[in-house]
Order: sequence, then structure tokens, then C-alpha cells
Amino acid sequence: QVQLVESGGGLVQAGGSLRLSCAASGSMFSIAHMGWYRQAPGKQRELVAVITRDDSTNYGDSVKGRFSISRDNAKKTVYLQMNSLKPEDTAVYYCNAVDIRSGRRYDYWGQGTQVTVSS
Repeated sequence: QVQLVESGGGLVQAGGSLRLSCAASGSMFSIAHMGWYRQAPGKQRELVAVITRDDSTNYGDSVKGRFSISRDNAKKTVYLQMNSLKPEDTAVYYCNAVDIRSGRRYDYWGQGTQVTVSS
């Protein structure tokens, strides 16, 4: 079992920056990758960024060039640095961890943290 706790959300003006953190606890041995998703009111949850065990990264098209994902293995923490924020980035941001065991996928989610960008 893996537990995820997000922090760092808040209210920021357009053009500003925020850094989200996701602290993981529990066994990380079989975690294949971790990432961030977001969900705005009335919209589906969408990928923001993912980082794999070998530090490969992937970003959603709407955040490329503005957001950066990184991690600190010693602290079992994943970060999302968000720059040049836009009102359309307003959403609840969720941390995700994907565990692959015996060929099966298990998804773990945090409780979410609200990011609000004012115009």
C-alpha cells in the first residue's frame, strides 16, 4: 500500500508560480511511475506530468514548457513546479502513483490540492 499526501496548492495571480509536493509513504519498491493529474469543474481528469523510475518525464500538451516535474527519492517526494500560470490551470491537482505487481496495475491517489489562478 502507498499513501500520497499533496501540499502546496493555493491562490495565485496569472503569470505567477506555485510548487506542489506529493509525499509518499509505504512501500515504493514496485512503483513504476508517479505523476500529477488535474480536474477542473465539469471536466475530465487530465494528465499534467509523469516521471518514471528512470527519470523520464512526460507532460500534457497544455503545460509543456511551463511546468516541470521532479522527485527526491530520499524523501519519497514528487514535485510539480508550475510557472507562468494561467486561469485555465485552475483545478484540483491529484498526485498519482502506479504500482506494477505480477503484471497488474494498481493506481494510488492523493486527496487532491486546489490550485486557483486569478486573472
